[in-house]
Amino acid sequence: MDPLSDVLALLKPRSFMSAGLDAGGEWAVQFDQQHKTIKCGAVVQGQCWLTVAGQAQMLHSGDCFLLPHGLPFQLTTDTALTAVPAREVFAAPANGGIVCHQGGGDCFLVSSRFALDGEHADILLAMLPAIVVIERSSQQAVALRWAVERMMEEMRDNLPGSALLIEHLSHLVLMQALRLHLSGQSDGVGWLFALADRQMCSAISAMHERPARRWTLQELAETVGMSRSAFAQKFKQRVGQSPLDYLTRWRMLLAGQRLRSSNDSIAVIALSLGYESDSAFSTAFKRVMGCSPRQYGQNKGDSV
Repeated sequence: MDPLSDVLALLKPRSFMSAGLDAGGEWAVQFDQQHKTIKCGAVVQGQCWLTVAGQAQMLHSGDCFLLPHGLPFQLTTDTALTAVPAREVFAAPANGGIVCHQGGGDCFLVSSRFALDGEHADILLAMLPAIVVIERSSQQAVALRWAVERMMEEMRDNLPGSALLIEHLSHLVLMQALRLHLSGQSDGVGWLFALADRQMCSAISAMHERPARRWTLQELAETVGMSRSAFAQKFKQRVGQSPLDYLTRWRMLLAGQRLRSSNDSIAVIALSLGYESDSAFSTAFKRVMGCSPRQYGQNKGDSV
């Protein structure tokens, strides 16, 4: 897999709710905080304001949005209106997953909320802003609009198999929105933004494909056709940490996943990630994860 797919697989996003909102007239809906979730949605018809953490953004028909931090947010035609709690709006009977508010007909939105089952949501969410908007005018948004429109049709028609199809489409919308956001970022710092750089993406891909290899700076630099010093400098500038520090962190994230999801021994996990010594692995794990491998594995029901 590629690095973005690797990390999303580690985070285990699952769509546990997709819904449509068909609103009419002047309206305002307040959504509560949802920890460890990503909200992804789109305006199919009309327009409205999206407000998160004091930031207000006007959304027009065809615009898509990501809310990566699970923060409370508001959708409204007028930011001065008093908002109705979302739980009251969505308590109304739904028609194929679409709730009609105040008669509908003026603004139609579809959205999915993804719970993150993985233990390391912070490695993705921390480097994204509170609101990510992909405007319809983007020339690269064709696939995203197609997926959103198909979701709308499936919700409205409510045909056999719609629930499963909507779940797959919602994952497509999430991935495409992340791709489009990355393609527009030239100065972001972090592994996520570095994926937009061909050379840095190649280096990260190499480490993900062979995490147990005893990579050296020289080998990684040669992999992407750069000198050792130029590669080290550029990687640090784009990712925010050195290549070998990134490799160590990725290894420990993989180790943490296995400690909580498998019965593999610490010795087996350590060896599979390139550590011949349990003590060397344990030292690195504690430095990155904040506790020993044994303690981490014992807390299978807790999140980091």
